[in-house]
Amino acid sequence: MGLVRVKVRELAAEKGWTFKEVAERSGVVYNTVKHYARCPGMSTVDFISLKKLARTFDVMIEDLVEIVEE
Repeated sequence: MGLVRVKVRELAAEKGWTFKEVAERSGVVYNTVKHYARCPGMSTVDFISLKKLARTFDVMIEDLVEIVEE
């Protein structure tokens, strides 16, 4: 099973947004946004949350997620 990292921290910084602002704009729970931003690698993620975050940052899901271990 591989690990992925969600690039919330980098994308929020580019926009000048806090994690709270990302949560409000995307409709993703703040704790989820914070977890995605701080976790170096996860084996599971919520696809609906990824879709909302990608739409909020105006990027494709592939640009939001980085594979850190295959």
